[in-house]
Amino acid sequence: MFKSQFSRNVWLLGLISLFADISSEMLYPVLPVYLKEAGYSMLALGLLEGVANVIAGVSKGYFGHQSDVLQRRSVFVRWGYGLSAIGKMLMMGSPDLFRIFSGRITDRLGKGIRTAPRDSLLSLESSPETRAAVFGFHRGLDTLGAAIGPSLALLWLYWNPGDYSTLFTIAFIPALISVILAFRIKEKSTQVISSAKPNVGFFSYFKYWKDSKSSYRKLLLPLVLFALVNSPDVFLLMAMKEAGFSDTIMIGVYILYNLLYAMLAMPIGMLADKWGKTNVMLTGIFLFVICYSGMAWLDSMISYVMLFLLYAISVSCLESVAKAIISTIAPSHERGQAIGFYTSVNSLGMLFAGAWTGALWSVGGPSLVFSITAVVALLAFFLLRWNASKINTVSA
Repeated sequence: MFKSQFSRNVWLLGLISLFADISSEMLYPVLPVYLKEAGYSMLALGLLEGVANVIAGVSKGYFGHQSDVLQRRSVFVRWGYGLSAIGKMLMMGSPDLFRIFSGRITDRLGKGIRTAPRDSLLSLESSPETRAAVFGFHRGLDTLGAAIGPSLALLWLYWNPGDYSTLFTIAFIPALISVILAFRIKEKSTQVISSAKPNVGFFSYFKYWKDSKSSYRKLLLPLVLFALVNSPDVFLLMAMKEAGFSDTIMIGVYILYNLLYAMLAMPIGMLADKWGKTNVMLTGIFLFVICYSGMAWLDSMISYVMLFLLYAISVSCLESVAKAIISTIAPSHERGQAIGFYTSVNSLGMLFAGAWTGALWSVGGPSLVFSITAVVALLAFFLLRWNASKINTVSA
């Protein structure tokens, strides 16, 4: 069934993301512990992740624009996954902060280079009627990697406590597999002449907001508002930790969340293609509001598990479906810019969300933070609902 529905490139891009995410998620949960045990401060850890995520965020739009200029996507995909693999290789060995910093920056730059061109390739491999299913299928395999990676890391450290150096070496293997698979992509040639201007500055892609369609802007306004309160998932895990649950339970719930997300991404994408993409996104944001409202006031084990499962359904309705709508609104020769601008602004918004959440957490605790998040997300819901009819005229 899947073979007839999804093309060879869709399968390849999904498998590439699966292996790349296995590699990244083997290291991401243990990297702070690894560096902290080596004697580095929380300030150094925060600076490392902050700079890495900013580089990934701002570069997505630039390289998406460049892929429009060249009308070639696969070369950016190969370079992106290649740089991420090199980043993993740089982090092997002793915990030298400069090498870890260089490796993490290289890894995130690779993500910035590949994201928008890869999504543009996915859009070319689908029709408006199947686009959300294709993006959901890709997201499902990507998220499956996010469940497999930390599970492998937990198993390794259970049998080999403290052996982080070998874990970093093992994590390079799936990253290398993703690069090998990237060279198997066969890009379709297009006859469309790109209107994107060459020789542009690094931040010039922000001008796309002014040049984009009205329907694109009406979609992005509520998504940007939502991103400003969509803080990293680690804060949900920290709430469980502060409620007194063990690390094993906390990581177990996180793995369960990723597995459910992986299983739901494609079916929800198929539902979005049939029921309406904006309808599914509205459902996702509303479930997000319920989830964060519950996290603000409930603290039992069963409530946390149920809310995390609800959260998995919520996020399954959002990112992949948003990219499917954008890919339908934007002409094929502008999709790198359109997706890149969205992913850049979304990343920077989430970085801001992490900053204010962390600052306010120490003052008011999780209840205050999650309550504010729920209120602003509800405003984003109503704004998207208000704009939905204008978006649907293009994306339905």
